[in-house]
Amino acid sequence: MKDPKDRLDALRADIERRNPAQPEFHQAVREVLDTLAPVFAARPEYADPAVALVERITEPERQILFRVPWTDDRGRVQVNRGYRVEFNSALGPYKGGLRFHPSVDIGVVKFLGFEQIFKNALTGLGIGGGKGGSDFDPHGKSDAEVMRFCQSFMTELSRHIGEHTDVPAGDIGVGGREIGYLFGQYRRITNRWEAGVLTGKGQGWGGSAIRPEATGYGSVLFAAEMLKVRGESLDGLSAVVSGSGNVALYTIEKLQQLGANPLTASDSSGYVVDDKGIDLALLKQIKEVERGRISEYAARRGASARFVQGGRVWEVPADVAFPSATQNELDVDDARTLVAGGVKAVSEGANMPTTPEAVRVLQQAGVAFGPGKAANAGGVAVSALEMAQNAGRVAWGRDRVEEELAQIMRSIHAVSYETAERYGAPGDYVTGANIAGFERVADAMLAQGVI
Repeated sequence: MKDPKDRLDALRADIERRNPAQPEFHQAVREVLDTLAPVFAARPEYADPAVALVERITEPERQILFRVPWTDDRGRVQVNRGYRVEFNSALGPYKGGLRFHPSVDIGVVKFLGFEQIFKNALTGLGIGGGKGGSDFDPHGKSDAEVMRFCQSFMTELSRHIGEHTDVPAGDIGVGGREIGYLFGQYRRITNRWEAGVLTGKGQGWGGSAIRPEATGYGSVLFAAEMLKVRGESLDGLSAVVSGSGNVALYTIEKLQQLGANPLTASDSSGYVVDDKGIDLALLKQIKEVERGRISEYAARRGASARFVQGGRVWEVPADVAFPSATQNELDVDDARTLVAGGVKAVSEGANMPTTPEAVRVLQQAGVAFGPGKAANAGGVAVSALEMAQNAGRVAWGRDRVEEELAQIMRSIHAVSYETAERYGAPGDYVTGANIAGFERVADAMLAQGVI
């Protein structure tokens, strides 16, 4: 049989040829394939060209592209594109969020869906991988405009989803408001109260406790586990956090609960650094209630805070770092800056926020690095718990969901850590998470035949 590395290189080249102009998808595939050579050597059935396992796992089962016409407040018809990539259902119904952002295209959705396959596998909760969204930008739109867009989007999406088929959730640009409008339109079209078809719902109508908090909480819990195996804890450490959306806000909240001191938050205009530590109540008021800019935080906080226009939070020295905004936001220069500032651990709250070159710099410096498919799996884990509650028509209390989340994150850390050791890469969570997720999906695909 061809050398595993040669076969993987050939596969990667073929995937890039067949999926042109999709750099984010290429990056996500490359990051997984680059870790699989020892798996192919140990498990030749995975590498057998006659089975074409990797060819199948890197090709979505279904890609849906549709037009989304809607009317703005001036009565003018606007047109956006909607996407849903149902990537892999070997372990369960497709599960993954919807992203509403101008940057969304098929390559972005495919990268997110591919990552979701392995992230969902790591949770052990029986969910497949998918992702979707639109190039619609909810910022600056009225509630009525967002509602009309969501209703048009769901009118098409509804024919492709279901609690046993495909279960979307929120992502960037899709919060509780958008999920509410989407769910209402789904009910209107189907005439069914199918609570498990969407997750991230309000707690009063089928949602789970701590779902909004789950991704940020999980990222911090994963960082705590990485530090724990090194004999350290988050208590007393300083932290830099990027972003000021849902993930960043609850990363900050959990850091404060565990005794750390988060110093930063950011948005597309720049970042704030607060020497006293972030005032979370003020930040939530500005970003969640007023939907304002991060600069307003510094203006209202007082002398301890300053706004850096166009700056990067990684300039602020800290013990731990949490990239929690968007893909490729932490590059190789940022990684060198963090290392020079004495960073001990980096835990990805966003999807693929660290470039491959930056990951290598961090790992070579001995920084504990938690990749997104492991570290930010808390959100989809609680989404799956929401599905379980919906199936039983029950609502669990906050304490139970928090403990379930903590146990899942401990389990993800353990399987990533142990798999890395088993394949001769101790402490390499990228390798461990990739291989652990891949093995679970690959075994299920082989068992189910050529589908």
